[in-house]
Amino acid sequence: MGSVKLKKFLVSPFISIKQAMRQMAEAGGKVIFIVDGHNKLLGSLSDGDIRKWILKGGDLEVKVDVAFNPHPRFVKNDYLLDDVRELMLSLRIECVPVVDHENSVLEVLMWDEVFAGKVERHREKLGIPVVIMAGGQGTRLDPFTKILPKSLIPIGEKPIIELIMDKFIPYDIKEFYISVFHKARMIKSYFEEENPKYRISYLEEDKPLGTVGSLRQLQGRVKGTFIVTNCDVIIDCDYAELLHFHKEKEYDMTLVVSMRHFQIPYGVCELESEGALKVIKEKPEYDFLVNTGMYVLNSHVLELIPKNRASSIIDLIEALRSKSGKIGVFPINEKSWIDIGQWEEYKRALKLLGGLA
Repeated sequence: MGSVKLKKFLVSPFISIKQAMRQMAEAGGKVIFIVDGHNKLLGSLSDGDIRKWILKGGDLEVKVDVAFNPHPRFVKNDYLLDDVRELMLSLRIECVPVVDHENSVLEVLMWDEVFAGKVERHREKLGIPVVIMAGGQGTRLDPFTKILPKSLIPIGEKPIIELIMDKFIPYDIKEFYISVFHKARMIKSYFEEENPKYRISYLEEDKPLGTVGSLRQLQGRVKGTFIVTNCDVIIDCDYAELLHFHKEKEYDMTLVVSMRHFQIPYGVCELESEGALKVIKEKPEYDFLVNTGMYVLNSHVLELIPKNRASSIIDLIEALRSKSGKIGVFPINEKSWIDIGQWEEYKRALKLLGGLA
């Protein structure tokens, strides 16, 4: 690993958790390593560590030492490759730092380098249904969606909806439901032509039913836990970890959310009574947990969705709350979420997934 790439994985213990999140996104992985001024290994910080801190209500401006693991796994620089492979496989970790006799980090071994593409990353077999909501008109992507349903807009050699499905296949997920309305025949014709190895059923709307209205058709057809995702979002997370989180916390619904950073490019005025200026905050910055459009649901929640009537995810959340249901959030890194329903994000997806400029 070159020095420039290695540097992306190493951070100072004096940076904030917010800065560490950005560094992790820049590195393109799910873990970074905390080192001192001499590159001595002090700890590791994973996306799971950050998630736990966020869910505790922790401040993102505090230093990483409140959240990192002070006992990270590592290997010495005289390592045997077979030992590294065994370590990665047994602990299901995707990168390992290499240290010298003074515990200074020399390089970081990545899964793809260690196994040279011969062993796929372990994915727990889930075997649960996935519902893809593909009935919307996709007006944000006009003029493409005047011709194609947004789920069939291509990224490289595949449409968006197939890229979404590809993310689930390694988890032994082979049962998909697709909610259709706008240009439904085009979507169905595409999969008839492709003849996929997984099973597809359709939730057909004869009128727009909102973001979750068509899910009522699943009542009696699915039992237990299932995943729902919009057809224009690609979520790069460990779906097994998401499912375990949902079940361990005994939630009825879990929202996958992303931390998003926003900066107002103006001075923001705060007022006192009668219009008197209190203070001007110059270009303030804010962080929010944003709904990505992916959810984990328990099947009993379906009975709360009205029959043959438009219903939104907000309606379902409020109905579940009225029944004292438990709703959780599962935070992911902002780089782990691509919202292809927006032009700028679509262009980013072309570069990341389609190999296009």
